[in-house]
Amino acid sequence: MSSSEVTEVFFGVTKLFQSPDASLRRMVYFFIKEVAETCNPDDVIIVTSSLTKDMNSNEDLFRSNSIRVLAKMIDATMLGAIERYLKQAIVDKNAMVASSALVAGLHLVITSADVVRRWVNEVQEALHCSADMVQFHALSLLYEIKRHDKLAISKMVVQLARASVSSPLATCLLIRYIAQILLRDGEDCIASQTGRAAYQFLELSLKHRSEAVIYEAAKALCSLPRIEDRDLGPAVAVLQLLLSSPKATLRLASMRALSTVAMAKPSAVTKCNDDMESLIADNNRSIATFAITTLLKTGSESSVDRLMKQISSFMNEIADEFKVVVVTAIRELCLKYPLKHRVLVGFLANFLREEGGFEFKKSIVEAIVILMGAIPETKESSLFHLCEFIEDCEFTALSTQILHLVGSLGPTTSAPARYIRFIYNRIILENAIVRAAAVMALSKFAVLVPSLCVSVSVLLRRSLCDEDDEVRDRAVIALRLIGTNHEAKSPQGLERDDVEANVSDAGISCDMLQHFYGPPKVSFDRLAYVLEQATVSDLLNDSNSALSYETLPQTIEDHSSCLHEVSSLRSAEPGIAALNNTGADVYKVPEIAKLGAIFKSSRPSELTESETEYVVKYTKHVFNEYISLQFSVTNTIPDQLLCNVGAHLHSSDGLDVYEVVDSISIRTLPYGSTAEAWLVLRPAKDSFLGMPAHYVAELQFRVVEVEPTTGEIEGDKDGFAEEYPLEDIEITPADFLRIVETGLFRDEWESLPRSLEIQHKYALQFKDMGSAIAAVSSLIGMQPIDNTDLPENGLGVLQHTLHFAGDFVQNTRVLARMQILIDPSTGCTLKIAVRSQNQDISQLIADSIK
Repeated sequence: MSSSEVTEVFFGVTKLFQSPDASLRRMVYFFIKEVAETCNPDDVIIVTSSLTKDMNSNEDLFRSNSIRVLAKMIDATMLGAIERYLKQAIVDKNAMVASSALVAGLHLVITSADVVRRWVNEVQEALHCSADMVQFHALSLLYEIKRHDKLAISKMVVQLARASVSSPLATCLLIRYIAQILLRDGEDCIASQTGRAAYQFLELSLKHRSEAVIYEAAKALCSLPRIEDRDLGPAVAVLQLLLSSPKATLRLASMRALSTVAMAKPSAVTKCNDDMESLIADNNRSIATFAITTLLKTGSESSVDRLMKQISSFMNEIADEFKVVVVTAIRELCLKYPLKHRVLVGFLANFLREEGGFEFKKSIVEAIVILMGAIPETKESSLFHLCEFIEDCEFTALSTQILHLVGSLGPTTSAPARYIRFIYNRIILENAIVRAAAVMALSKFAVLVPSLCVSVSVLLRRSLCDEDDEVRDRAVIALRLIGTNHEAKSPQGLERDDVEANVSDAGISCDMLQHFYGPPKVSFDRLAYVLEQATVSDLLNDSNSALSYETLPQTIEDHSSCLHEVSSLRSAEPGIAALNNTGADVYKVPEIAKLGAIFKSSRPSELTESETEYVVKYTKHVFNEYISLQFSVTNTIPDQLLCNVGAHLHSSDGLDVYEVVDSISIRTLPYGSTAEAWLVLRPAKDSFLGMPAHYVAELQFRVVEVEPTTGEIEGDKDGFAEEYPLEDIEITPADFLRIVETGLFRDEWESLPRSLEIQHKYALQFKDMGSAIAAVSSLIGMQPIDNTDLPENGLGVLQHTLHFAGDFVQNTRVLARMQILIDPSTGCTLKIAVRSQNQDISQLIADSIK
């Protein structure tokens, strides 16, 4: 609601102050408190008189609620008028009224600390009230009043520790204040007289009738710095008793406290091992996880085998986040008892082959790697376990990490040849990223183990014909590094001379190897732009030198000057062939070249039939602030010469989404020739680049009649005007989307703000999954990523989820998730969620399915 609407409702609600109904009045107080910050402050002040009247009412319910509401509304200037009433309410016999006044003081001490400090006598009096909640609120307010005076706080805590506080809640709060003071005093906190008295109070609280106080006191004792085992014993004994409590909350709290103690003093918790072992089978998995991890910290070397057997059945019943905690505890146990490395590493390796998510598998791999560095005896067995894991690993990041590790450590083992099979299997079976890592791992074996040089060279030659550029380049460099002189043939029939020729053609030298292993001169995300700029620079300087790694510009900050100079060119230079055909056509035209770098170009689309007298195709070029339409026109009539050929657009729905800012016509178009006409559009007022539009197009020109054989003009040399209708032109959001490859889709998805997410649901007319996937991919302008384009169980499935990624114009990252449901009775249902940094763009993409 708007502010005026809230104010109107606010005054309507205030009329209910006359109602005697208690429940209705409580709703009135609640409403006023919630909307007080939204309404005009001048309007809110009007109800203070009614609230002040209720503070002096005979009804305790009205008094307590009005005090709470006033504390939310008034400021320091108004507090003086009601201070007397608040001080009286603090010492009121009714516990609800007193608690309300104390809670109001807790709110007001933030803004009006000087006024609230004058209430200290009343608050101390309320501290001796028999009501538990009043004591709790009074102690809270008293601490807030004195919190900046450390000496006053210490005196208050000591006095209250000597005088028993009846409220369990207030006692818990007092224990927390005592723990803060002891922690503030540092390592010698118990040595002083005050500290010893505080410790005795905590020890005495272990015998309190309230379980909450007992736990709070035990937790405070366990958190004291450098406490001796004999001083810690009573707290551990109490926590041990709480482990057998029928309440799950107490068991969890005590188990967590014991787990914290076990990190610093495992020997102090050892006597609780039998009780903790019984909690491994607890129905609450959080309690069981704490029990397992604590036992792993406190267990002896002789109990390791028994613990591993208990954990084996337990691990399959807990979630991955708990498994990660257990893996960390097992790693620490292995570092503590190195002689048990076979059992512990074998346990980790077994669960490495079980089902689990990325974080769980990553934690196991990291634990094994740490143990390899700390316990050299585990190196060979651990490497073998990791090699077996990558045989069936679905996570690319883990596979590449393990391959790098095997390539570094494998050659130094007693039998390095045993790892070659695992690495080469990755070259045959995995994706390009893993294949590239496997090639580098193999090359390390060949360099560091001369006896394997020949066989590894044969395997590397197979990768010279790999479909991925990175894999091929790494194979070429690896063979160059190996420097083999053997004449053996590869299975593809590549002779040694062929390999040498490939390496030579690649121009590999020592300097290039340095380039390969050193940092790149240009980041990959800027490489396309730098190449384009370097080509434009060659055109301007009339340079015919070849573009190479050495001549690639180091950094190019501003490209506007180069493009401005290109706009002054009147004709295409010979070097323009370095660009692709579409880019070449664009940069031939100065008026188009000055628009900047092309973000995306569409495929040519036909606007006429191929058999008609005038054949017209058009291509859409998207720039950062403009969209250009390139019309390729072919004249197929022998006795006509077309002059001033241009394209004209009319909005089909009357909405001017884009406006034409430049039009370039074809001066003359003889028979059999093809030339280009151009239109440059930019968003109209209240529009932005990327919005959909639909236009009726026509070709306008003048026809001059000519003699077909000689081409001489016959009749009027000015000719006559002609218009030729074309197919409609449609601009869609997909035209402004560029397909990109993303790393981890889930991480990027979570990094984009959820508040800007757009969700829609559509009913589509598709009967099978394949047609639905193809159609939505075409409409949205992006291609599925993460191998989600084909369902795992084939196109016959009835439910499938797609992931899409793309860059919208001006490099705005767009991610989309789609779920397609096929129901034979009702048809196809599509659920789409789109995220980006711009909610308008997300809305455009979601609406493009319509």
